[in-house]
Amino acid sequence: MGSTVLSLRIDGELLDRLRQHAARRGMSVQDYVVGTLMRDDFDERFRASVDETEKFYGAA
Repeated sequence: MGSTVLSLRIDGELLDRLRQHAARRGMSVQDYVVGTLMRDDFDERFRASVDETEKFYGAA
């Protein structure tokens, strides 16, 4: 899988908070943001799977 560049403009205060969160985890801001996006994407896909399973088997 290749990678693509995503450029975005964010508020200076938000960037400072991201830097703090990333530093606490020993990560770069880029790695922290990518990890957060991947986790959020997984959560959404997992919820959709649970919803589909409940539809198939009937909600309890």
